Amino acid sequence: MVDPGHNGGNAKHPEIINKQVDIYNGHKACNTTGTSTDDNYSEHEFTWDVANRLAKILKAKGAKVVMTRSSDTGVGPCVDERARIGNRAHADAVLAIHGDGAPAKGHGFHIIEPALIKGHNGAIIAPSKRLGGDMRDAFHQGTGIPYSTYLGKDGIDVRSDLGGLNVSTRPAVFIECGNMRNPGDAAKMKSPQGRQQMAEALANGFVKFLG
Repeated sequence: MVDPGHNGGNAKHPEIINKQVDIYNGHKACNTTGTSTDDNYSEHEFTWDVANRLAKILKAKGAKVVMTRSSDTGVGPCVDERARIGNRAHADAVLAIHGDGAPAKGHGFHIIEPALIKGHNGAIIAPSKRLGGDMRDAFHQGTGIPYSTYLGKDGIDVRSDLGGLNVSTRPAVFIECGNMRNPGDAAKMKSPQGRQQMAEALANGFVKFLG
C-alpha cells in the first residue's frame, strides 16, 4: 500500500480533519494540512505526485498497489482509516510518503518506524524495521539525498504517536523525503526529475523487501 500524506481539500474542512481519532495510546487529529516549501509548493501535492509515480513503477513490475486516496482534491482519510485500508487489503508492505516542515537549516530524509504499542502492533515491529532499513538504503542510494541532519539516527527514527503506524497490522513505515523548508531539499522535491528519482528509489526499496 502507498499512502500519499495529507490531501488537497483538508485546509477547507477543519471540522473534519480536526476531529480526534483513537490511535491506541492516545488520540490525534484525523489529519492535517501538511507543510509546503517557502514558495507554496504543498506537501499534499508532492506526496500525491511521488505516490502516483511509485504506483506506476510497481504496477509495471507486477505488483498490486492500493492507494489510500484517489485524488488530491479530497479530504482525509483520517490517519487511523489510512492504516485500516492497508489492513483490509492484507498489504505485504505499507509506505506513507511525506515531506517535512522542519527549521530551514536542517536537511536530508529519514524513515519513521513504529514503536511498540503493547497489545496492538507487536507482530509488525520486526518486519517494519526490516522494511525501514530496505527503504532507507534504497532511497539513499537511488537519490543521493543524505540522512536527516536534524532528526533520527542514520536515517531512522522510531515514533509511537503516528496513527498510520500504531493502527497498522501490516509492516509499515513513513518516509520524510526531505525538509520542504530547506532550499536544497525543496529544489529536489519541486523538480519532476527529482520526484521521479525518488519514486524509482522507493520502488527498489519495495522490491528488496518483498524479494
